[in-house]
Amino acid sequence: MVPKPITVTAGAPPVSSPPNPLMKNAVSTVKTEEKPQTTTLPPLSTTTPKTNPAPTVKTTPQQRLEPKRKTNSSPPALMLNALDSIINNFIDPPLKPSVDPRHVLSQNFAPVNELPPTECQVIEGSLPPCLDGAYIRNGPNPQFLPRGPYHLFDGDGMLHALRIFQGKPTLCSRYVKTYKYTMENDAGFPLIPNVFSGFNSLVASAARGSLTAARIVTGQFNPSNGIGLANTSVAFFANRLFALGESDLPYAVYVTPNGEVETIGRYDFDGKLTVSMTAHPKIDPDTGECFAFRYGPVPPFLTYFRFDPNGNKQDDVPIFSVTSPSFLHDFAITKNYAVFCDIQLGMNPLGMIAGGSPIGSIASKVPRIGVLPRDAKDESKMKWFEVPGFNFVHAINAWEEDGGRTVVLVAPNILSLEHAMERVELVHAMVEKVRIDLETGIVTRQPVSARNLDFAVINPAFVGKKNRFVYAAVGDPMPKISGVVKLDVSKVEERGDCTVGCRMYGEGCYGGEPFFVAKEEGSEEDDGYLVTYVHDERKGESKFLVMDTKSPELDVVAVVRLPRRVPYGFHGFFVKESELRKAVSL
Repeated sequence: MVPKPITVTAGAPPVSSPPNPLMKNAVSTVKTEEKPQTTTLPPLSTTTPKTNPAPTVKTTPQQRLEPKRKTNSSPPALMLNALDSIINNFIDPPLKPSVDPRHVLSQNFAPVNELPPTECQVIEGSLPPCLDGAYIRNGPNPQFLPRGPYHLFDGDGMLHALRIFQGKPTLCSRYVKTYKYTMENDAGFPLIPNVFSGFNSLVASAARGSLTAARIVTGQFNPSNGIGLANTSVAFFANRLFALGESDLPYAVYVTPNGEVETIGRYDFDGKLTVSMTAHPKIDPDTGECFAFRYGPVPPFLTYFRFDPNGNKQDDVPIFSVTSPSFLHDFAITKNYAVFCDIQLGMNPLGMIAGGSPIGSIASKVPRIGVLPRDAKDESKMKWFEVPGFNFVHAINAWEEDGGRTVVLVAPNILSLEHAMERVELVHAMVEKVRIDLETGIVTRQPVSARNLDFAVINPAFVGKKNRFVYAAVGDPMPKISGVVKLDVSKVEERGDCTVGCRMYGEGCYGGEPFFVAKEEGSEEDDGYLVTYVHDERKGESKFLVMDTKSPELDVVAVVRLPRRVPYGFHGFFVKESELRKAVSL
């Protein structure tokens, strides 16, 4: 049975693209349109892909350098830009280091321009055959230098994709062409306030809220087309590749055979996903199902949902037992359950009144872990367990033991949570193993490592299953990452540090989140490689590292010199060659 075509909500085309009459009309009538224009994608492939090389895909003019922007000089735009300058310079200037762009965008956090597909040189070793595919790292990269407050989380998403075919690497860096990005690129200036830094007081919120309303009324953008970012992560499911950010719908993207990265469009799963989605969906490696959720500032504060292997979204499951807005960035799955953590980080109106972030720690709140059957139709079987002092932002894995009676969760516990939004360098994350007896309600916790570790990954084939090995980034301090460690969770009963492998990048060298790629012939859980980008701040050079996960020192087996620096970012993902061939494109 052939699935129905899937609808994608399309934003305005990149300014570098040739005129498209349909899209031109969509943008020019933004004042009166209630719904954005849509484009129907071809049906998902239900047949086994051929093993011959992927067909040539006609690349877009994104490969060419973008022309000089034409700034909107209409009277309303000029007037509102003047008001924006008053807000940024007098009402809410960037006084704190956490929102001062001169501090936040210093060193290798500074943005870069787009880079068309550019061949790279392997300067050490050789790239293993299992790395044929694409390693894609997402992260914030503001297209305009901020005029006012700017938080690390606020930048436009840019994908840095290393396409590898038969051992030859090609790097391409492209913005995710979200509606926000394309409308601001077309206007020549920012239109939508930064979420994490633009509302740090009641006065600032009122001023920027009024400015945003005025831009909508004057037709500078249409919020129904989406106003969020896609700057956090990358995922592959239902034969599609997505750039994700939890402030908007997923954006479908495509990597061509020559390494070009193209944005297909805003993706609503045939109209069934209307608001937003987590940047950390979980894909069951055995069934191909995808599990996800969203959170927000109004009830229901948490909503769970899932997709079948063909990408058909199932009904929402609102979780009303979450009684206040909580910062729910990630979760975990087991064979039968979805596992959430209602942490002490949430909406902080008192802090905002005092000029702080709208998101902050709530000392009086007791963290809870919630366990919900993953095929639930409602929240009636949701069980909550209080876990004082346990706050995770990123989950590593979870599984079931004792015939399903016990749920085990492994995750970094964020200490000094009060600094999570404004003083990240003071945050320490300690990996813990948490056991929850679903019948008695008893929760036990054991430390896995006392080091400052986060951005941890496992072999993707073990998602939702009992696993031994974890590969975690070493904060020095966060958000800079000075190395990677291999942890053996099975050693936790020995009451010592579970580190069994380590690789530090060297003085002045910092990397990103590692990603595990299994060997083609690998039979054991840790048969594979870790891949990541590493930047040498002394030389101003970036490299792509491949490390052997079997070796105690995580030996480097290949190094690729990149043609220009890759800024520090968030989450990376590796897409196999076979998956790229299956990926649906326009």
